[in-house]
Parts: sequence; C-alpha cells; structure tokens
Amino acid sequence: MKSPLHILHVEDDANDCALVQSTLKAGGITCLTTRVETEEGFVTALEQGGIDLILSDYTMPAFDGLSALKIAHAAKPNLPVIFVSGTLGEERAIESLKSGATDYVLKEGLSRLVPAVRRAMHELEELGERQRLEAQLIEGQKMDVIGQLAGGVAHDFNNILAVIMGYCHLLKSDNISASDQLKYTDEIQLASERAAGLTRQLLAFSRRQTVQPVLLDLNDVVKGMNQMLRRLIDANIEMTLVLGEGTGRIHADSGYVGQVLMNLVVNARDAMPYGGKLVIETADVTVEENYDYLPLGLFPGDYVRLRVSDTGTGMTDDVKARLFEPLFTTKPPGKGTGLGLTTCQNIIHQSGGFIDVRSESGIGTTFHVYFPRQPGAVVAKAQSTAPSVLTLGTETLLVVEDEPAVRHLACTVLKTHGYHVLEASNGVEGVRVVGDYKGPPIRLVIADVIMPLMGGKTMAELLKLTNPDIEILFTSGYPDDAVMRHGVLDPSFGFLGKPYSPAILARKVREMLDSGRGKSSDATMIEHQQQRLDL
Repeated sequence: MKSPLHILHVEDDANDCALVQSTLKAGGITCLTTRVETEEGFVTALEQGGIDLILSDYTMPAFDGLSALKIAHAAKPNLPVIFVSGTLGEERAIESLKSGATDYVLKEGLSRLVPAVRRAMHELEELGERQRLEAQLIEGQKMDVIGQLAGGVAHDFNNILAVIMGYCHLLKSDNISASDQLKYTDEIQLASERAAGLTRQLLAFSRRQTVQPVLLDLNDVVKGMNQMLRRLIDANIEMTLVLGEGTGRIHADSGYVGQVLMNLVVNARDAMPYGGKLVIETADVTVEENYDYLPLGLFPGDYVRLRVSDTGTGMTDDVKARLFEPLFTTKPPGKGTGLGLTTCQNIIHQSGGFIDVRSESGIGTTFHVYFPRQPGAVVAKAQSTAPSVLTLGTETLLVVEDEPAVRHLACTVLKTHGYHVLEASNGVEGVRVVGDYKGPPIRLVIADVIMPLMGGKTMAELLKLTNPDIEILFTSGYPDDAVMRHGVLDPSFGFLGKPYSPAILARKVREMLDSGRGKSSDATMIEHQQQRLDL
C-alpha cells in the first residue's frame, strides 16, 4: 500500500478528524490529511490532485456525504470513498453502498477503519493492475489487427503494382501495336484507380477523410461508374443496369457512394468465379410499418434504394452475422483487408442511410442500400471520365512539390499545355525562386501542403506579402482533416486532392487563371470529393 496516503477528509468537526488520524496512525497507516467541510473546498482539493482516498461524514451543516460521493465519482470514478459517520443508520448505509461508496464505518466503532482503508487501497491496486493488463491485452490485439490489415493491404497493392509494372514493361517492347498500347494504358489506369480506391477505403475506415455531402442523383453516380465497373468484372459475368425513372435526390458524397458501389460489385464478382448475372438497380421506395421486410435499424420513410444482386455462391448464416465486422473476410489470410463492407456501412450511415443483405448459400446475394430521399435540385453530378477539351495557356507558373516524380509529372503536364513552368522542391526554395525570377509575372503557384523545411501554407503567406495578386493552388495526398489543420481550405486558396489526373490538374489551373481567384472552401472541398470519380 502507498505510504503516506493523501486523504481528503470531508468533516466539519476538527476533533473527529484528529481522532480518525490517530486511529489510522495507531494501525500503521501513515497519512497526510486535508480537511474540508464545504462543497467549494472539496472541489478545489479534488482539482489539485494527488488524492488517494476520501473519508467523509454523512451529514454536515454546509455539505453532505452523498453529494461528495457524486462529485468524486464524476471527477475520479476509481477513487475510493469511505463514509465515517455517527449518524449513519442501516438504511443510509445501504443507500451509500448502492450509490458507489467503498465502505462505511461508524464513529463509535473506529476499530473497523484501518481494515476498511487497507481493503479499499488493496482493491484499488488490484484494479490498477487489472487495467494495466487489459491495456496490454488490447495493445496486443491491436498489433494482431495491424498485422492482419498490413497483410491484406500488401496483397492488394502488390497485385496492383504487378499490373502496372507488367504493362509498363509491355509498353516498352518494340513490336507493340497502337491498339495494344491503348489497351495496356487502360489497364494501367484501371490499376491506378484501384490503388486510389484502396487508399480512400483505408481513410474512410479510420474516419480520417472528410465527407462532403451534396444533393445528387444516384442514377448519375451509377451511370458515371458504368464503364469502370464493367472493367472490374470478368467477361463471364453479365452486368445489367436497371435505373429507376425520375428517382429522387439523396444527400451524400458522390465519391464515397461510388466507393460503396465498387465494393459491392467486386464482392459480387468474387462470389461468381465461374460466371453469373449481376444486376444493379435504383428505385424510389417508401418504407412503411408493414413493409414486406423491415430489418432492425431501417425506419419508415421515403428512400432511394440501390440494389446490387448476384447469382453467386451466397453466404451462410454465420458469415452474414459477421459480415460488417471490421477486418472480417472470408478470403485466406493476407488475401484481403476485410475493410470493404465495414467501410460501406460507415459511409452509408454517415449519409443517414442503411445497408441490408439477403443471401442464401448456393443461390446468391442481394445488398439493399437505402438513402433518405431529399427534396430539391441536384447540386453536383458525378463527373464523366470522358476527356474534355482544355484551353491551352501561356502564363508563368511555379510548381512546389517535394516528391520528385510528382513534381516532374505536374511540370510535364503543364508544359504540354503551353505554360512556362518553374519548379521548387520545398517552400524555402519556392520563396527563393520567386525572389530571383526576373521574367513575366508568376500568375499561379501549385504547392503541396506538407513539405520539409517549409510547408505550403507558410510559403504562400510569405509570397502574398510581396506578390498579393499571385494565386495559390494547394495539393495534398494527406487525409482531409490534416489538410484542414494546416488552414489551407479558406476562400483565398484553391485545393486539389491527390491523386489527380493530368486533365483535372490542367482544368483546375485554367479555371483559377481565368477566374483570377480561388474558389470558396466549400466549393473546393466539394470539387475535391468529386475528383474521386474522375481519376
């Protein structure tokens, strides 16, 4: 037991307090005692900390023991509280124990005080040891989970890298035809989209990426994903879209809705290794109390329903029961992250929706996703992946990026669109380049947010002091919450999330140069979310 004990004694009689101290000392317990008799004094002593044990009278003129117990448990739930009172009858003693007191001792029977204090402190030590062991167990479990997650992510990324590296090698061969070039570059683009999707999945799972919901048409999202989804499934799978006419609007993030649809389609594909039928449907539905199937958590109301059905292997009841558990997967160890359906559920719940599954082993599976139907016009549509005609430029730009490959790509893209491009590897170098440059005015700076030596935000502030008309376009591959912590999403700056395609970069640069100002923070964040479907 700790020695000396720091005891907070709630007692209005100084003589009784002295008697308690002498009883503890005689019993071999060394203590330092702070006596209080008002609520203010009690709260102040608790806030100062270092209290090991509270002894309290039950009834006092200015304060009472039950109030002290309530305050103590709110502030320090594990702190032992023993009532030492001459007015504590059996009924009150029971009430105090029910309220969470550790023990009670009558003033006329202080012989029980020392054993009560020793027992209370022993129980506190046991509790601390148990919490320490539980923390170690949880930490060990977390490491197991991280290992499982790392194995699945490594497997998925290795597959993606194998595709990219393989087709890049084929593109270098001498006898490649124009049609093969196009086919190989399509495969590389698809693999890159899968890699970007896996990153978004990890961020959504950890809730570290900001969701920016807008009013949108679910049919637009599905149609915008059509080509990508068909490239994800095998040739022996027949995919059919059945889109409801005039379906209502939903309040959601278009990029994340696309992520949900992609996950459900990939699951359906994996459930049909020998081929089958995949149907994607949208429809307005009204869920009533007597709805034909009302799962727990789905409330009556008006919804836009997304339904993804397959004729695959189906699931057993045991699998369905664990389907939305984090990291649960039916794939062999290291063959998947187990994040897909958990991520889907998180995304759908953040949009106020609901996901349900119906499946029979050997027959197939149907996922129902319900989004609350919203009034109003569509604010944003899923962007088409078709290339757009971009206006060329002649302005002078500065690209500040610490990753050489990304910097070289951005500079190459902008040079091919006619711009005069300067470059720097960090904020310090960027300030120096602007200061030394003697040519036509630098109209726009494209800068990474987080860089060594000096980040983009600090660099932008310094540049604005001497070049107030210069435009700033920030880019970042970090989670959105990290970007917001660096304060870049304000009306004076543009923002572009990584990864971005050459077309998106060129379009955003031209837009900022033509408008002469960055978009508002809401608009840039919305655009950032929409970029996820336009990689």
